[in-house]
Amino acid sequence: MRAKLKQLIWQWRGVLLAVPNVTAVVIALRVTGLLQLLELTTLDQFFLLRPQEPVDERIVIVEINEPDISKLKQWPISDGVLAKVLDNLKQQQPRAIGFDIYRDLPVNPGHQNLVKVFETTPNLIGVQKVSHKSDSFQVNSPPELKQRQQVGANDLPLDGDGKIRRGLLYVGLDDGNTLESFGLKLALLYLKAEGITEKPAAKNPNFLQLGKGIFPIFEANDGGYVGADAGSYQVLLNYRGTINRFRKVSINDVLENRIPTGLMRDKIVLIGSTAESLKDLFWTPYSSNLFNAPERMAGVAIHANLISQILSSALQGRPEIKTLPEPLEWLWILVWSIVGATLCWQNRHSSAENKKLALLTNTTSGIVLATSCLVGGSFLAFVFAWWIPVVPPLLALTGSAIAVTQYIARSAAEMRRTFGRYVTDEVVASLLETPSGLHLGGERKKVTVLMSDLRGFSAVSERLPPEQVVAILNVYLGAMADVINEYNGTINEFIGDGIFVMFGAPVSREDDSQRAIACAIAMQLAMKPVNEQNQHMNLPLLEMGIGIHTGEVVAGNVGSQKRAKYSVVGSHVNLTARIESYTVGGQILISEETIKDANIDLKIDGQLRVEPKGIKAPITIYDIGGIGGKYNLYLPKSEENMVKLNQEIPLEYTILEGKHAVGTIFKGQLVCLSENGGQLRSEHSLEPLSNLKMKLLNAPEVAPGDGDIYAKVLKKSTAEEHHFLIRFTAVPPQVIAILDTLRQSVM
Repeated sequence: MRAKLKQLIWQWRGVLLAVPNVTAVVIALRVTGLLQLLELTTLDQFFLLRPQEPVDERIVIVEINEPDISKLKQWPISDGVLAKVLDNLKQQQPRAIGFDIYRDLPVNPGHQNLVKVFETTPNLIGVQKVSHKSDSFQVNSPPELKQRQQVGANDLPLDGDGKIRRGLLYVGLDDGNTLESFGLKLALLYLKAEGITEKPAAKNPNFLQLGKGIFPIFEANDGGYVGADAGSYQVLLNYRGTINRFRKVSINDVLENRIPTGLMRDKIVLIGSTAESLKDLFWTPYSSNLFNAPERMAGVAIHANLISQILSSALQGRPEIKTLPEPLEWLWILVWSIVGATLCWQNRHSSAENKKLALLTNTTSGIVLATSCLVGGSFLAFVFAWWIPVVPPLLALTGSAIAVTQYIARSAAEMRRTFGRYVTDEVVASLLETPSGLHLGGERKKVTVLMSDLRGFSAVSERLPPEQVVAILNVYLGAMADVINEYNGTINEFIGDGIFVMFGAPVSREDDSQRAIACAIAMQLAMKPVNEQNQHMNLPLLEMGIGIHTGEVVAGNVGSQKRAKYSVVGSHVNLTARIESYTVGGQILISEETIKDANIDLKIDGQLRVEPKGIKAPITIYDIGGIGGKYNLYLPKSEENMVKLNQEIPLEYTILEGKHAVGTIFKGQLVCLSENGGQLRSEHSLEPLSNLKMKLLNAPEVAPGDGDIYAKVLKKSTAEEHHFLIRFTAVPPQVIAILDTLRQSVM
C-alpha cells in the first residue's frame, strides 16, 4: 500500500507541487484585496451581459432634466412649483410618492403651500442624508415630514472605484437609532397594501423578511469584496437595469397635466434630478461598457432599482444576490488550480502520432476550454443570482498550468543535462528539437568512428574490489569525456572500459576525421594525469589503445518503440572495433580511409598490413604519433630499452581468441625484457597481433591464480628463429616486481 501511494505521488508530483503553492498564493492575493478591483469589474460585465429584464411598471420616475430647468428658469425650484407638482401627482392616486429633493430650508415663493402638502400627504416620503465625509455633509429632511416619520435615508455606499453596487435598507444614526432607507420606506408603503409587513426571517432573525423575500446582510468579504465598509444594513444591489427599465415623465409634463390618466395609480412615484448640471449622477456597473462611452446613472434611478429589487423579491420571490462562504470560495480556487495543473501535467506525454488526441489534450486549448467553462459557469450562476468569484480561480487555473509547465521545462532541462552525460548536446538537440528526432530509422552518413579500450583492464578488475574498479573507471571515463567533448565528438556509449565515439553524427562537419585523430592524441596525452591521480589513490596504472576508421554508415535511432538509442550501424563500425583490437597500450591505429579523409599532416610511426575477421581483403593500418596543422599535438617518444637476461624465464602460455583461451598450452621462455615487454622464444609459431595469456613457471612467490600475464605479439624477430617481440598488456603487481628485479640485475 505504501509503495503504491509512493508511486502515485511520484506520478502526480508536478500537480502535487504546483497546486498547494499556487492556491496559497492566489488566496493570499485574494485576502489582501489585490484582486478586488478585477473581480468587481468582472461583476460589472456580468450585469451588462445578463439578459435584459422587463420594465417595472410599478415605478414611475418624474425626472428633472436639463430642458425642465431651462423652461422653469429657476434652480432650486421654488416651493410653490413643487407644491403644484405634488398636488397634480396626488390626483393620480399613487400608493407612495418619493421626494428625492433636499428641502430642509424654504425656497420662496410658495413655502406655506409646500408645507401644507407635506402635512396632508401621508404617503409622501422625503429624504435625509445621514453620512458625512471629507467631501460631503449631512443634509436634514423637511421638518414637517420628519415629525410624521415620513423620511428615509438616501445615502448610497460607494466602492473604492467610485461605483455603487450596494444599497442600504437601514442606516445607523449618531444617537444609536436606525432610519429606514428611502427605497425601503417607499417599498414598505407599497407592500402594506399587499398585506406584507417587515418581520425577522425564520432561519436568521437578523435578516429582514418581506413576503417571499429574505434580505441577507452584506458582509465585508462577500463576493469579490475584501474588507469593505459593511456598516448599517446593506444588501448587494441586484440591478434591474438603467433608468430605461422604468417609466419616466418630465416635471414639466406633470405641472401641465400632460400625463395619461391612471398612469401612476397604485404605483410608486419618484421625483428626482437627472440633469447633468445638478450632479446627482453616479457610476454603476452599467458604466463599464467596453464598447460605448461610460454613462452615469441618476441617484433617483438607483433608488428605483433598489425599490424594484425589494418589491420583486417580496412579491415574486426574485432572488437576492448570494455569495459563497470564504471556505467554499477557497475550495473553489483549489478546484480550478487542480484543473489547470492536471490539464498541463496530463498533456506532457501527448503523442503527435495521434493528432486527434494531441489536439484534445493540447495544453493551450485545454486551458482555453477550462477558462470558458469557468467564466461561462460563473456567468450562468450569476443569471441565477449567485456571485461566484472568477478572477481568483482563473488565476489559480492559469497559475497552476504555468507552474506545471515551468516544472516540466525544468525537469526537461535536468533530463537534458542528465542525458548530456551520456551523449553530447548535439545528440540531445537532434532527439528533442528535430521533428523526426525521436522516430526510429536513420540516414546514410560518412562518419569517423573512434573506439578506445583499456589494455588488460579485465585482468586488473579481477584483482580489485568492485568499489575500486568503479573509482578507476570514473576517473578515466570522466577525463576522456572532457577531451571528447572538447573536440565535439559524440559519445555513443561507454562499454565497460571502452568508449564508442562518433564524429559526423548527428552533425556532420568537414573536419570530422581531423578532429577524431586530434581527439585520440589528446586522449592518450590525458592518460598521464589520469595515472597520476590513480597513483595518488593507490590504484594501478592504465594503458589505452585507440582505433579510428572512416566510412559510410546508417546514423539514427535504433531499437523499438519502447526503447531506442541514437547510434551508427554498419560494417565500418565493426571494422573500427577490429582496428582497435590490434592496438597496444598508448597506441593509436587508424585506417587508410581516415588518413585520406583527414588530408592533414600526420606523424606516422609505422604501419601494419592486417586481415581483420569478416573483411574480404587485407587492409593497411597506421600507427599515429602526432597531428600537425592547427592541432599540433604529438605523443612523447617511448624507447624500449631491451636487455638480455642472464637466465631465461620459463613460462607457459595459451593463445586468446577474443577474450577466451583456445585451450592448447605451449611452453616458452622470456629471453629479453624491457619496461613494457620482452622477447619470447617459442617453438610454436605465433602470428603478429596475437593475444597471449602467460604464466611464469618456477615462481613460488606468486599466489596461484594471481600470476596471469597478458601480452600481444608485435612481430617475429628477424635476427633469431622462434623469437617473437611481445608487448605486455596486463601484469600483476607480484609479477611486475619479479620482472623488474630480473631486468635491473642485468642493467
